[in-house]
Amino acid sequence: MIVDIYQYFKEHPSFNKLVGDNFIFVEYKCPIDIEEFQLWTESHIITYVVSGKKDWITPNKTYELLAGDAIFVRKGVYVTKQYFEEDYCVMLFLINDDFIKKFMSENNLSPGGSVQGREFEPVFRIDTSDSFQSLIESIFHYLKQGESLPERLVTIKFKELLFNIALNPKNRQLLQYFGSIQQRAKVDMEDTMLQNFQYDLSMEGFAKLCGRSLSTFKRDFKNRFNSTPSKWLNEKRLEYAKALLLGSDLSISEVCYESGFKNTSHFNRIFKDKYRLPPNQFKMSQNLS
Repeated sequence: MIVDIYQYFKEHPSFNKLVGDNFIFVEYKCPIDIEEFQLWTESHIITYVVSGKKDWITPNKTYELLAGDAIFVRKGVYVTKQYFEEDYCVMLFLINDDFIKKFMSENNLSPGGSVQGREFEPVFRIDTSDSFQSLIESIFHYLKQGESLPERLVTIKFKELLFNIALNPKNRQLLQYFGSIQQRAKVDMEDTMLQNFQYDLSMEGFAKLCGRSLSTFKRDFKNRFNSTPSKWLNEKRLEYAKALLLGSDLSISEVCYESGFKNTSHFNRIFKDKYRLPPNQFKMSQNLS
């Protein structure tokens, strides 16, 4: 099961957190017995590692994080892997597009060039300067004060965090991504779907990632792809499964789940419908040719 990380932290009463309209601060101490965790988020995440080691895994790259490291994670679906040597403690800042757009607009921040149509990586490393770490420590102290802290003050600290990132020349690519959020009217549906099609999200989840209601998502999807979301997802997942069968040593069941299908019987049936052979026979036939 993929966990909606925003709702998970917002609704769970045990976390040390501060919640606003467009953001959440949370201190997260991961249990030592959880090794891998699959999550999705309709908000972006700034994560700063206090202690421990964890990997953030995307389809094309793995980002290793140690104590003192920080990254900005775009909304989407991810797998994280924890190491058992020590407990993992992290500060998480969940923030949505509207907050970033307003921040860029109010402060007349420029990304330094055109960002229209530019493709960005799903994860950005953040330079953890002395001022950045001092700010994290101050926010941590505010967290300890709990719910009594005025939301206006929390908003100021969140903006201060974004200022620290935006004004550091070493974070230029991330500032350019902020600029791309500000410039576009809607989330690019095609880019979002191509990044996340292989994950077993609900249709409502895909709609949220694309910044749309479910009905608007289905209508816009039909206009963009001339297909329904379910048909398009099946096609993309089957193409991805075929590539995994031919280019990896994964088992049939592993290929099934890596491609976003829920069970092997369904996967075997629709794979055969498209490629005329079930997955195992298809792989053997290709190896023999």
